[in-house]
Amino acid sequence: MRLNKILKNTLLVLTACLVLSACATKKEVATDIQSQMQGDVYTGTDTVEYLADGVPDRVFFATNESILTTASRETLRSQAGWLRKNPSINVVLEGHADERGTREYNLALGERRANAAKDYLMTYGISSDRITVLSYGKERPVDSGSNPLAWSKNRRSVTVKAN
Repeated sequence: MRLNKILKNTLLVLTACLVLSACATKKEVATDIQSQMQGDVYTGTDTVEYLADGVPDRVFFATNESILTTASRETLRSQAGWLRKNPSINVVLEGHADERGTREYNLALGERRANAAKDYLMTYGISSDRITVLSYGKERPVDSGSNPLAWSKNRRSVTVKAN
């Protein structure tokens, strides 16, 4: 009987340790996700490429939004500066959305996002003749995951050199 009680207590302690260690692991993952996001907007750099040396190629948006964030405006100002120094280069602004929502909704949202970037570049002196807008909606995700971090990486506008 005493052995049974010791065995039960040992199992109880082991179970508690397992549960607590599982919680600690989840917290680390959640903290990692939070460190790459501001609200629901991606702020990391692992998916960012460069239009030119030191000039990021993409800006990110909040869920169902086409309003530029402060970080997005800074990136677009850098792009505009580079484009002014390279007047022979034209660009395509590709609008993207996350996997949620219908195909039609996301195509329209991607277009609004690309147009928001275009309008901002134009306020810094880049001619609309040099900018083409194209929406891929949810068709070209940069991260195929189905979680908040993946979705935030996919809500973007990417500036690429036109062929």
